[in-house]
Amino acid sequence: MSEILNLFNSLLQLAVENQASDIHIKSNKPALLRLHGSLESVDMDALTPEQIQEFLETAMPAQFYQDWKDTGQVDFSYDLNELGLGRFRVNGFYQRGTPSVVLRHVKDMPPSFESLNHEPSVFHELAKQRDGIILVCGPTGSGKSSTLAALLEYINENFDKHIVTLEDPIEFNYTDKKSVFNQREIGIDTPDFEHGLKAVLRQDPDIILIGEMRDRSTFETALHASETGHLVFGTLHAPNAQQAIQRLFEFFPVEQQPSMRRQIAAALRATITQKLIPVIEGEGRVPAVEIFVVDSLGRKIIIDGEFQKIESVIEAGEEEGSKTFNKDLYRLVKAGAIARQDAMNYSPNPKALEMNLKGIFLSTGGIVG
Repeated sequence: MSEILNLFNSLLQLAVENQASDIHIKSNKPALLRLHGSLESVDMDALTPEQIQEFLETAMPAQFYQDWKDTGQVDFSYDLNELGLGRFRVNGFYQRGTPSVVLRHVKDMPPSFESLNHEPSVFHELAKQRDGIILVCGPTGSGKSSTLAALLEYINENFDKHIVTLEDPIEFNYTDKKSVFNQREIGIDTPDFEHGLKAVLRQDPDIILIGEMRDRSTFETALHASETGHLVFGTLHAPNAQQAIQRLFEFFPVEQQPSMRRQIAAALRATITQKLIPVIEGEGRVPAVEIFVVDSLGRKIIIDGEFQKIESVIEAGEEEGSKTFNKDLYRLVKAGAIARQDAMNYSPNPKALEMNLKGIFLSTGGIVG
């Protein structure tokens, strides 16, 4: 093994031992580890541009080299399972003419809902959907991929489905149980999302995972797949259900958006939006989720374009499985998983959460004590 790989592997071992989620490496700076949401500097010599360049060009699969030279950016997986360190999602890029790299530690085995501290019942119901689109939303680093992996693993353990994933790069490795997986990595198994999406409907899938709804073409393919009897999972960068649904319409020209309302309302089954909250004891973070299960009332407000009503529909849709952020924050505080003040800091409506924590809840029938 080359000297540069030994150096980087030692740094990645340090990151894993300290439970870092990400490793940031910038030319002429010491590496930084993201530890439980915060960046911490590593006590080491600064890495030179030449060292970073050598690592990227040594570690990347050969088929990515020309693209790296042509575009100055690259995504690939770096496998250190032989060293017991798992895998890393690598993004190499240039900034101000020098190379940088960010590596995210990916745990090979898909997690369970329980290990993520999710309340599993509503996820179990969503996993039973036969068709439509389910979106997992949130900012970068909010645990979207882990929640999706838990959903797919639950399906794998309980239903006989053919699941095709399109990922850039592959994060979790699935072992066929009741379901059969075909995991396709962009740049290795298919040149890009466009080619992969064109082919996927010919592969007889029951379920399709699209790593990210990143543009109109991707979303239109997801819509078409859902309309032809497939269940489609994907991620979207959005902080709540309202903005997630508005983002979907932003893929289309303004004049086309009204005509898309009925189509999107019919296809969308749910949005799951999450934030990571520091745990009350020890180190780590747990997800708090908002879940919008699109029932008949939800479809109506999407068709009517009354997106500002989504939050109130979520509040009224508890029997359907919908849940506000405050409801989940309340659950996590009462379970002793997160601190009351952290819940307040992350709440979209701290005053309402404060009332909830005092045992006061608003319902459609008035105040419940």
